[in-house]
Amino acid sequence: MRGRILVVDDEEGLREALAERLRHLEYQVEAADSAESALAQIAAFEPHLVLTDLRMPGMSGLDLTERILEDRPDADVVVMTGHEDMTSAVGAMKAGAVDYLVKPVRMETLASLVDRVLKEQFLDRKTPALRDQDDPRPSPGPDAIVGGDPRMIEVYKLIGTLAGNRATVLIRGETGTGKERVARAIHQHSNHATEPFIAVNCTALSESLLESELFGHVKGAFTGATSGRRGYFELAGSGTVFLDEIGDTSQEFQAKLLRVLQERTFYPVGGETLRKTDARIIAATHQPLETLVKEGSFREDLYFRLRVVEMNIPPLRERMSDLPLLIETLLARIRRETGQKVDRVEQAALASLEAYDWPGNVRELENALTRGALVARGRTLAVDHLRLGVDRPGIDEERAAPAPVHQRIERDDLALAQVISEHVQFVIRRTGGNKSEAARILGISRSRLQRYVDRFGLDVPD
Repeated sequence: MRGRILVVDDEEGLREALAERLRHLEYQVEAADSAESALAQIAAFEPHLVLTDLRMPGMSGLDLTERILEDRPDADVVVMTGHEDMTSAVGAMKAGAVDYLVKPVRMETLASLVDRVLKEQFLDRKTPALRDQDDPRPSPGPDAIVGGDPRMIEVYKLIGTLAGNRATVLIRGETGTGKERVARAIHQHSNHATEPFIAVNCTALSESLLESELFGHVKGAFTGATSGRRGYFELAGSGTVFLDEIGDTSQEFQAKLLRVLQERTFYPVGGETLRKTDARIIAATHQPLETLVKEGSFREDLYFRLRVVEMNIPPLRERMSDLPLLIETLLARIRRETGQKVDRVEQAALASLEAYDWPGNVRELENALTRGALVARGRTLAVDHLRLGVDRPGIDEERAAPAPVHQRIERDDLALAQVISEHVQFVIRRTGGNKSEAARILGISRSRLQRYVDRFGLDVPD
C-alpha cells in the first residue's frame, strides 16, 4: 500500500466510486459519509490524505479541514465541491487545504493530484506552520470575482494562499481582466482586511504628484504645500497599497519604491526624516516587464523585488466558458445599480457576445451590458442593443458592424447565430478547409474558429 486516504462525502455513489478508484491504484482507503464520522475514524486510521466534500449536512468540509490540520498537522486535505466559485476556493485554501477540486471529479485528475501530494508529503516538502487555523473566513464582497474556468480556479487558490501571508505580489494581465479585483480579494481575505486598501493608478498622476500621494510631503515642499500631509504608505497602516500600471513609472520613482520594499522606510517629499510603513505592496501591469528591463526603462532589482509571487490573470477570450456566468452576474449588478429590469439575453445577442473577441476583457463586457441594459425596453437584451467594438480605439461604428455574408440574407428572418454559421462555412469552403487561412480572413483566432466549427457542426473539407 502506497499511502492511507480517507474519502469523506455524503453522496454515496461518488464516495464509493472515488474510494474504489483509489484502491485500484493500490492506496489504503477508508470512506466516511460525514465530517463527524470522519473525525471518529481519523484517530485509528491515521490517514496521510483526506479527500473531503465541501458542503455536507452538519459539519462542513472547511470545518473538517481545520479540525484535521489542528489535530494532525502532518496530514494533507483536498477539498471537493460542485460550486466553482471564488469563495469556495479561497475558503478551502485559507483553511489549509493543499488543493481544491471541482465536481464532477475526473479520475485522471484525481490520480495525478493524489500522487503529487503524497510524493511531496513523503519527501517532507510541506510547511504546515504557515497555516493559521484561527484565521476567520470573511464573506465575499461586491468585488467578488466569478468564473469556473480551470485557469480562474488556479487564481482563486493562489488568492487563498496569498491571503495567509504578506508577500509582495505582481499581478499581470491585459487591461480589463480584473487585476484590481484580484488585489482587493487578496486583501479582503487576509488578516488585515479591516485595514485600508488603497489603489493608485500610476499612469493617472504626474511623477511629482504620484510621489506626494504615496510618500506624503512636508510643509513648504513645493508651491501650495501650506501644510504637511501623510502619504498612502503611512495612511494604509498594515493594509495594502495597490500600484496599478507599475510598468509606466520613471526610474527615479522606481528607485524610491525599491527602498520601500527593501527597508520599509521612505522620505516624504521635501523631508529629511525617515518614515516607516507596514503596508503590503501589490503591483500590477499589462506591460512586458522583461522587455522593459532589457531596454533599460525598468529596474531589474525592482522587477525581482515585485515578483516575489506572480499572478497571471487570463483574458476573457481564453475563458469563454465563463461568459454565461459573467453575463448573469453583471446583469444582476447592473439591475441593482441602475434600476433597469433586464434579466435575460436573446439567443442572437448571446451569439454576438460569444463571437466577439473582447479586447477590453471583462471591463468591456460590463460596459457593453450596461449600455445595452440602459437602452433596452423591457427585460430582454437584444442584439440591437449591443454596439460591440464601438469603444475600441481606432474602430468606428461602421467598421465595428458585422462583416457582410457571401450572399444576400434577410436578417430579420435569421438569428445572428445562423448568419455567423453561414459566413464561417463559406470562408472555410473558399479556403479549401485551411483553418489557419480561414481564421486570418475572418479576423479571429484559430481556436475560436474551431469553436464555431464544433458549435455549428460545420462541414470542413478534407
